[in-house]
Amino acid sequence: MEDEEYQVPVSPTGQYFNSSVMSVAVIGVLEAEYPIEEDDSLTMKLIGEVFLPINPRFSSIMVQDKNGVKLWKKVEVIPKNHIHVPIFPEGKSIEFYDECFNDYLSNMALHPFPQSQPLWEIHIIKYPTKNAAGNLVFKLHHALGDGYSIMGALLSCLQRADNPSLPIKFPEFQMNPKGKKSGICKRVPQALSGIGNTVSDFVWGTLKSTFLKDDQTPIRSGEEGVEFRPMTITTMTFSIDQIKEMKANLEVSVNDVICGVIFLGTRLYMQAMDPEKTNGSASALVLLSTRAIRGYKSVKEMVEPKSKTPWGNHFAFMHVSVPKLTKEESSNPLNFVLKAQRIIKTKRNSAGVYLTGKLLDTLRKYKGPEATAKFIHRTLTNSTMTISNVFGPVDQLALANQPAKGIYFMMAGSPQNLTITMVSYMRKLRVAIGSEKGMINADKFKSSIEEAFDIIYNAAVGSTPTANN
Repeated sequence: MEDEEYQVPVSPTGQYFNSSVMSVAVIGVLEAEYPIEEDDSLTMKLIGEVFLPINPRFSSIMVQDKNGVKLWKKVEVIPKNHIHVPIFPEGKSIEFYDECFNDYLSNMALHPFPQSQPLWEIHIIKYPTKNAAGNLVFKLHHALGDGYSIMGALLSCLQRADNPSLPIKFPEFQMNPKGKKSGICKRVPQALSGIGNTVSDFVWGTLKSTFLKDDQTPIRSGEEGVEFRPMTITTMTFSIDQIKEMKANLEVSVNDVICGVIFLGTRLYMQAMDPEKTNGSASALVLLSTRAIRGYKSVKEMVEPKSKTPWGNHFAFMHVSVPKLTKEESSNPLNFVLKAQRIIKTKRNSAGVYLTGKLLDTLRKYKGPEATAKFIHRTLTNSTMTISNVFGPVDQLALANQPAKGIYFMMAGSPQNLTITMVSYMRKLRVAIGSEKGMINADKFKSSIEEAFDIIYNAAVGSTPTANN
């Protein structure tokens, strides 16, 4: 009876991400404002009293029954097996420890989880880097949940730094750009165009998941097995207020501005590295949450049956072509942003994502989860990059009274040369770039994104933004 109580079926997406063809993890970095003092008793207390109670999956392993069905099985957790505290040489420079930290992240991303214990790790890096006095790194298998779930789990461990008794605040959402109104006269043509967009989007997405591949470019090698190669993780910070200035002047959404910056920076990098391949075909898989509402609730509510903000993997891929950079757009970058906005708007006015989900369900039903995992793996392999965006708190947070200076995350194990993630925190947007080491010049790609931000801001607002890095 007890054994049955603690054996829960693994979700389809959880099975895909922990299969023979894929093993994807989410790495979350919490940057400490002050030096981290190692305290084993406090660490074990936080794990036992705060972290493990968040979700039963943190105390479970993935097993397979006699019929081949994968289940979560509750096991005894030995915290010391999940805690890692690396030792670097003492008395070195910030630059030295920065390099050590980056190499450590790269190696950690490649290291697989032992399947004999729960699929999570915590790494305590007490050495200072250029961005923080120390770093607390959470590595969780994607089978445990998506970015929304992982963020919810981390927030359950944190409190507001100014007053722990106050609730954590999040950015307010404006569903439509300023000045945009919807009415009955617009719904009919929108519905008709939506049908066409759905057919086009679904067919193109299916082709991208089978034999239609992006070109080989400076950001896509087209080779197999890139998920087993070292990656470089670099980050940069932009002002949310400056992004909102661009949003207001262009009358688009915040996400449109962000995607415009990422896409323009990508084309600028391709142009700098190989001018002949500046406009090679490239597509991004943009991750979208499929939950019914926006906004974080308590983790307790997330794990309740029929929750509107359920725990787990509840997202879909939206295929977006990276706009080509013409000579006209080089001289007028706002046209590039607006072109990206039109592409994204067309994708949103489509049920292609829904149909793709149904296709995966059908494939799993008749071919099994392993075949479906191969289909998803091929989808990732045929595209150029993945973009994921998670909104974070407005207030500064703290873990056990240790203020968090910054937060960012990265996906590891994706069969792509390039992954870009974003999270907002304290009115700043932290952009993290995971790029294949030796294939993509990480510093040059970062500077290209920063250059794109400056170009668009100057064109939209009329001044050069202040550096935030």
